[in-house]
Amino acid sequence: MAEPSRPQELPARLLTDPEMIEACRVRDFSRVFRLVKVHAGIYPSMIARRCDLTPSRVGEVMAARRQLVHMDVIERVADGLRIPGHMVGLARRPWETPAALTTTERQLPRREEPQQEAVPSALPGLDADSFLALTSRTRPSPSTLKALRASIEDYWRRDDQHGGEALRPAVVGQLRYVVELIKEDRHKPVQHELYAVAAELARLTGWTHFDARQYSQARTYFAEALQLAKQIDDRQFMANVLACMSLQATYQDKPGDALAYVTAAQDEARDAVGTTPRVLSMLSMREAFAHATLGNRNATHTAIFDAHQQFKRIRQGDPDPAWVTYFDEPKLIADTGIAHGRLGEAATAEPLVTDALRRESRSTNERGRAFHAFWLARIQLQQGKLDQACQTATEALERASAVASPRVTGHLKEFYNLLGPYRKEPVATAFEGRLRELLTV
Repeated sequence: MAEPSRPQELPARLLTDPEMIEACRVRDFSRVFRLVKVHAGIYPSMIARRCDLTPSRVGEVMAARRQLVHMDVIERVADGLRIPGHMVGLARRPWETPAALTTTERQLPRREEPQQEAVPSALPGLDADSFLALTSRTRPSPSTLKALRASIEDYWRRDDQHGGEALRPAVVGQLRYVVELIKEDRHKPVQHELYAVAAELARLTGWTHFDARQYSQARTYFAEALQLAKQIDDRQFMANVLACMSLQATYQDKPGDALAYVTAAQDEARDAVGTTPRVLSMLSMREAFAHATLGNRNATHTAIFDAHQQFKRIRQGDPDPAWVTYFDEPKLIADTGIAHGRLGEAATAEPLVTDALRRESRSTNERGRAFHAFWLARIQLQQGKLDQACQTATEALERASAVASPRVTGHLKEFYNLLGPYRKEPVATAFEGRLRELLTV
């Protein structure tokens, strides 16, 4: 058993596995990371934390798009994952030395790390992973699982109101805590619930990166969420994650990928037992977004029709997953308007988005209201309604200033760029001044 002050050791069976030995010998860290994930339960986000790497860099290494060649990085990987030095061509690592032989070792000069001196002495000195390993030995009770679910709901509410950047450290910490709990053998229903909670936390982390326009990191966490959901065959949740990836692809101007992801999501949902009409309606609307971005008018209209038909089938008491309850009637109406707006059908889109914003007047989802107001402003500008568009965009700007959401900020900067032909008009000048006052252009 690993000591509390040290990160958890890799299983002996992994360190003696011929494939692991060979991967370490040739420093094939793509294989090393995959083997560590499969046989030690150390997921990419944990690898990144232990080795002081970014999640996106770990993802690129695992996908064999990037290699680790610098000696200091290789040392961090060996130390973070507790790979003995000789396996990767390094000298014996300090942590390999038995406690009884450490006297001489301590006489060796040590590299100073000034940044660590600034850490208040009152803070605990245990490595975070080791601390989580200690806590994972407790047996989660039904109340613990209920508390984890409640915290996820709270995270989403706070994300809608304030943005996810400030939440991310807490969410990632809780994700790693739950992944540590999963490692221990438990009663099957408890293990199933832990996988489900971890999958939701991974998706939430991916979403916060997506909202921050950090797309590579978002994909890494979305992939982790898919893997966790796959372990318990939660096809509805896999469809949900794929729908998130589809939406991200539309933002990255990859409409072909967006359509492929949402089509896969719909396949997963149809194969799942008990998929609700609300889930199918949401997925059809994501399909409409993908087709609209591709300019497929007929396919967009068909997907919108399907979304509304599925929504009509919703009944009180449907066993909707918690993650889809946000998709209510105002959201359906707003998304319908946005899909028409993406096609350039501004006259059809404007009354829909206007109605949705009216229905959302008491909503606490500040980011959602800012997002919908941006789209209404853009649709109004498409019709040449400059004064209305600038007024609506200013309202969106006021809401966006209260939310840390680079995605919404990016939309408002996009609207500013669309004002190019009208820059000398007083209303455009006024919007530009307010934009510069509240945001950095």
